[in-house]
Formats: sequence, structure tokens, C-alpha cells
Amino acid sequence: MRHKNRIFLYAAGCGIEIECRDERAWKLLIANYGLMRQRSGTPQVDLRYVIDGGAGRRGFSVYRSGRAPFVAADDGEFLFLFEKDLTVEMQKQRRDLYFLHAAALEYAGQALLLVGASGQGKSTTAWALLHYGYRYLSDELGPVDLTRMEVHPYPHALCLKQKPPVGYPLPAPTFRTSRTLHIPARHLPSPIVSQPTPIATVILLEYCPEAKSSALEPISTGEAAARLYTHALNPLAHDDDGLEGVLAIARQTRCFRLRSANLDSTCTLIKEFTALRTQPELGPESPLRPAGDSRSARGSSMAATAVHE
Repeated sequence: MRHKNRIFLYAAGCGIEIECRDERAWKLLIANYGLMRQRSGTPQVDLRYVIDGGAGRRGFSVYRSGRAPFVAADDGEFLFLFEKDLTVEMQKQRRDLYFLHAAALEYAGQALLLVGASGQGKSTTAWALLHYGYRYLSDELGPVDLTRMEVHPYPHALCLKQKPPVGYPLPAPTFRTSRTLHIPARHLPSPIVSQPTPIATVILLEYCPEAKSSALEPISTGEAAARLYTHALNPLAHDDDGLEGVLAIARQTRCFRLRSANLDSTCTLIKEFTALRTQPELGPESPLRPAGDSRSARGSSMAATAVHE
């Protein structure tokens, strides 16, 4: 159903209505959230926003019931502040879901979570893995259904702080704001996943540019839970202050620490691991490293170190 000047989004069971009174905001939101739009029927609405042009039509003003309006000076600040408010409000709407700061990809019907602090490479690694046959769920938000151990998709435009290394070129529709690069989900190199997907693997990313090669090491349930807890967005909404939630994820998935040296070896390593998933579990004493030259899968010319997000 088409409503003039209104965009209806849907993510993790939440319906979002956005009234755009500014053409610039409309274009930015369609480019960033286009594949999250509700396409037919009566829209579900749990959250409502109104977006207008700022003073002098240079910035943006954002209104939502229940909070004071906020003003963004430019397009980069607008998308950042809007996304921040939206994800917090989604957490309030879906207190049953356990939200992680994580990228989520699908391969062979199972989800891989890439978890790490800002700057460790979640978005850049996700972008690169999409060139290796993985499919996109999200690059930074992982809403987990603990009962079913599934992650919901959040397919906004994949966001990078800088251009990726040679060999992972940006498509023409990529748009740049004052802060970041955004690759619309419909222009990613592999399809998106539109349904919740069972989680098989959790990888805790650590960017180690001084390392000679990447290494993937199994970690214990306790260590995985402790590390995951530092990346939980709404732990206090859950029993036992969210500790049982991260323990459940750690117990029911394979958890690894990945020391990422460069993007090529990292992707080759993850892909090799995916191929070995049907083999017996790796023991803690058996770190997995790429065999031979990790760049062979994508050509020897790709020697650049990854720019991590």
C-alpha cells in the first residue's frame, strides 16, 4: 500500500511508520532501508516518526512521540541518530529478543554471527564474505530469539567507514554521507535473507594487523558467554540480567575467537571452517589457520590489509 510521503518499515517483528516532509530525508531513508519496507496490506505500526528539514533546510529535525525532537546537522549525523533511536526503541518493543552488536550472515541455511567492538572488522568482514557465497542478514544488529536460537534479519544498507581493500569493490549505487559509506542491500553481491535463521556459529573478532596470518580458535562456553555479554544491547530486559541469555547462545552454538590479520586470509579461513562444519568438533588445542597462501582463492593481487569497521 502506497502512502504519500510515508515509509513503512518492518524489522524483527516491529512496524515503523516514517512521515517524511523533506525530500532529502526520503531519498536517504529509501536508500538505507529500502528492503525493509512493508509492501502490501495494512501496515503494522508500532513506532512513528516525523522527519522535517532543519533550520535553513540544511539539517534534519526528527520527531517521535515520547521524546524531545532531535536535530541533525547533516546527512551523516541524521542517519546515525535516527538509527540509534530506532534500534533502542525496537529493543523496547521486542524485550523478548536478545539484541547483540553483531553482523549476521547466512550460509547453507545457518547463521554466522560476527561479534566485536567497533573497529574490529564486523562490517568489512561481512562485506567481503558476501563475495564468498554468504548471504546478508545484518552488518551490526543481531536480534536473537533465545527460544528458537534464531537471529532476525535487519537488512539496512551495509555501512563502512572507509573504502574496502582492492578486490572488494563498491557498487555504483553506494552512497557517501559526511561520516560513512552505505551499500544499499539490493545492490549487495549476494541475496539477502528475509527470515529468522538458526544460529550455528559465533565468531568473536579481534583485528590484529601485526599478525602474519589470521587464526581461528575454539573458546570455552564460559569465555564465549563473558565476551558476548560485553556486546549485549539489552541484557537487563532478560532474566538474571541477561547472563542466562549469553550462556544459552554460547552453549547452543560453536564459538570461536578470530584473530584477523588481513581480509583475504580471514575470509579464506572462515570459508574453510564452513566447509569443515560436518567434521568432528575442533578441540581447544587445534586452532584453524588458512592452508598455504590464503589469497589463492581470490587471486594473488589482493595483498592489501583490510580497513576494519
